[in-house]
Amino acid sequence: MEASSLPAALELVVGGGAGLSPEKRAVLRASLLLLQRDYRFERVWFWGCIQGVRGTYYIAEGLGPDRAAPRSRLYSLNCVEWSLLPPVTAEMVVQAEQLKGRFQGDPSFEYKYTEIKEEDAERLFEDGKEPMIKEEARLVATIEQIDKAVGIIPRGAFLKTPRGSVHENRNFEGLSLAEAKKLSSYFHFTVPVNLKNKTLLEKADLDPSTDFLDSLEHDIPPGSWTVQLEKGSTVVVLRSLLWLGLTFYHIPMTKQYGYIYFGTGEKNFDLPFML
Repeated sequence: MEASSLPAALELVVGGGAGLSPEKRAVLRASLLLLQRDYRFERVWFWGCIQGVRGTYYIAEGLGPDRAAPRSRLYSLNCVEWSLLPPVTAEMVVQAEQLKGRFQGDPSFEYKYTEIKEEDAERLFEDGKEPMIKEEARLVATIEQIDKAVGIIPRGAFLKTPRGSVHENRNFEGLSLAEAKKLSSYFHFTVPVNLKNKTLLEKADLDPSTDFLDSLEHDIPPGSWTVQLEKGSTVVVLRSLLWLGLTFYHIPMTKQYGYIYFGTGEKNFDLPFML
């Protein structure tokens, strides 16, 4: 969610419970603009909040010219002072998946593994010491998991150049209302998986400059997204049932879209039994 349009964007997603006080919104917007200047980011997105037991993490992402390049992620506990998170690694994600329960709200808090799968035990205990993971590492791994699973964009909002870099499409004027209500009109903004498995016949109708990502229509389990019309049918809102708290909005026929997460950072493993 763009820092410059944050107050108006938050008004469009409050139906999902994603809210900040007017004072917090004002402080956050000013802080993010300073963050963009100090770190010389081309764009800054407000990613959302992960609520801990003793505090809340406010998350921002800094972007460069290539929107598909790894993003710089920062967190704050007060919306004023920001700390840069370390780059995520595959090991961080594996370790974070072993942890259950709420975040504490303390970046230096250390978790001990209580339940470790047999196939992971040998690798995690290689040095003979009980492995520990700091909450800061769990935080960046969880953000990465959420971004990969439910970070989405409208079809046509970004273009892929012949050299492989991804840039915003200046000619994007929004989806029509009819298209905006279809899951096939939204893409996961991450490395595609299902696209590689499509046949040549299926790829024949795709535009390689815009259809270079996986759409939401084949997400597993089916039914993990809800699509609703709000604000007098002027705003299309998608909510994830897999990562409760993720809300995406788009105003048809305009360039206005974005997603934000307000939740506890816990995946809804009960979803298959709820559908």
